[in-house]
Amino acid sequence: MEEITLPTSEVTSLKDENSSRSQEEIVAALKTPVDFNFQLPDPEDEQIQEFEFQQQVDSIWEVCDRFDLQTDIWRGRILRTVRDREKKGGDGRGSGFLNWLKNREITKSQAYALIQLANSADTLLAEGQLDPNSINNFSKRAFIETAKAEPEVQQLVSEAAQRGDRITRKEVKQLADEWTAMSSDLLPEEVKDKAAEGALPPRHLAPLVKELEKLPDSHLEEIQKEIAASPDIDTVKLMTTEARNLAKYLDAAAQVQTLRDATIDMEMALEEALRIDCLNTAADLVKQATTLEQTVARLYTTWKKLGSVADRLYVETGASNPHLRSLLTCLETLTNETIEVHLDEDGDRLVRLKILEETSSGLDSNA
Repeated sequence: MEEITLPTSEVTSLKDENSSRSQEEIVAALKTPVDFNFQLPDPEDEQIQEFEFQQQVDSIWEVCDRFDLQTDIWRGRILRTVRDREKKGGDGRGSGFLNWLKNREITKSQAYALIQLANSADTLLAEGQLDPNSINNFSKRAFIETAKAEPEVQQLVSEAAQRGDRITRKEVKQLADEWTAMSSDLLPEEVKDKAAEGALPPRHLAPLVKELEKLPDSHLEEIQKEIAASPDIDTVKLMTTEARNLAKYLDAAAQVQTLRDATIDMEMALEEALRIDCLNTAADLVKQATTLEQTVARLYTTWKKLGSVADRLYVETGASNPHLRSLLTCLETLTNETIEVHLDEDGDRLVRLKILEETSSGLDSNA
């Protein structure tokens, strides 16, 4: 067995006076004896039962996963130390830290992801949300998800880890869903009672809560009444879809400039869409309208920039540059007021777009 010895100088000082955990305890928790000469089961051995085969593979995988988590936490701490050193004594531009990363073939995004992991680990330990001796019960991805979760969820996960439960990302999500479902004020009591009885799995309620949080109060009451009247899985799924479509409709409608300039009652249009059960189509309509307006704005900006660059190149060239002039001539179908674009390689479909600029004083004469 090879023991992984971790440098105690890299342990971040924990400032929680109410915590009795010392740095030595944390280091001890992060020391994992690892034997890399694993004896993997023979995949062709028919005498090994499937259950036994999976059990052997899973146990080895857990050791690797645990070691991976601990290694990345320490790498994050090392990177944070190098970065902070550079901030204090470097050139102020971080070039020393970037060169350090380059020499070790680490990208900047990878480095800051590891630093974030280390920060999360130290925060969880310092705030007492996680017992150092429980770290080995986490998979790497589960630990990252726990660090990003709400404090209440972190506490639930920590308690499960302290009981000796193996914590994967699935367990973190399950506990997060349970907390979301039982703590939300948006769910009627009838629904919470069903969830407490086990009749409504939290994994179905969490998406509903997330969609309801996007809606204004004026649009919550009807959905809540529907769920309270029929607190079952089918109703929850149906109302989740309706809440999602409603949020999409309201968000997209607020962004469409054309609708803001028109005298149309969007609430009445919404009621009609709900009455004839075509809310999803109406939501898609306003979403596509938003996309089109944004596309036109980007098209206009790009067209103006292309024309400006073409004008500059024209000034800088002359008869002695026939090929550059030919390039400019060919691109006139894109720089002119009428843009022409072929939609396929064969040239069978041609689209012409005429750009007309209008100011507050009226239509521009040359556009």
